[in-house]
Amino acid sequence: MSRRCELTGKGVQTGNLVSHSNRKTRTRFLPNLVNVTLTSDILARAVRLRVSAAALRSVEHRGGLDAFLAKARDEELSQNARELKRDIAKKQAAAAQA
Repeated sequence: MSRRCELTGKGVQTGNLVSHSNRKTRTRFLPNLVNVTLTSDILARAVRLRVSAAALRSVEHRGGLDAFLAKARDEELSQNARELKRDIAKKQAAAAQA
């Protein structure tokens, strides 16, 4: 399991810890990933994703998982999230036709 957010693509960053005496030691800054179950209103089912805490706030701010995925770029999404976005788009198109 990689240390990468499935919705925003946020991953591990590297940098230096700088002491008071200005000594630099390399370190890894890990994203704050949490396992969450989000519900898709259009698909009427729950989806388990591993997302960062910041992405979780963004999902709530945009009005839910469906609205977040509609605006998200495919390059940032994981394969699982891309398939979910495609399923939501298909369901919306079918509902618009009927």
